[in-house]
Amino acid sequence: MAQEADVISLSVNGRTQQVDVPPDTPLLWVIREQLGLTGTKYGCGAALCGACTVHLDGAAVRSCAVPVSAAANRPITTIEGLSATGEHPVQKAWTEVDVPQCGFCQPGQIMSAVALLANTGSPTDAEIDAAMAGNICRCGTYQRIRAAIHLAAALQKGGRR
Repeated sequence: MAQEADVISLSVNGRTQQVDVPPDTPLLWVIREQLGLTGTKYGCGAALCGACTVHLDGAAVRSCAVPVSAAANRPITTIEGLSATGEHPVQKAWTEVDVPQCGFCQPGQIMSAVALLANTGSPTDAEIDAAMAGNICRCGTYQRIRAAIHLAAALQKGGRR
């Protein structure tokens, strides 16, 4: 039996919004359907592919597996919240390295990379691989993703590689 809808307060990309949904609704569907932020993608619905990755309290989480009630009154950042103009160092590095092929997984990949770099300023290849594990790219751009993360780390420090 589905739960009745509740008014839940969310802080998404710095903006507080009220949604009237059942508390067990996956955060992904609230972000996409209620708030219209479609950069966060549905991939598998089982928290296995990473396409739905957002930040909750600064940590990368799979929004398909987080009930909206667990995100109430906590800061949520989606791909749209990084930079409206693509000026975030990770977004710039993604463009410079030409990471995307089809692009479907890239918002989740970028959100995972941003969380990694927030905690590890100059990650090793092994740290990148561990942090990005579970973010599936059906086009196989893993080497470019790794190169872009190294470039983004350098950009965040004000330089280049």
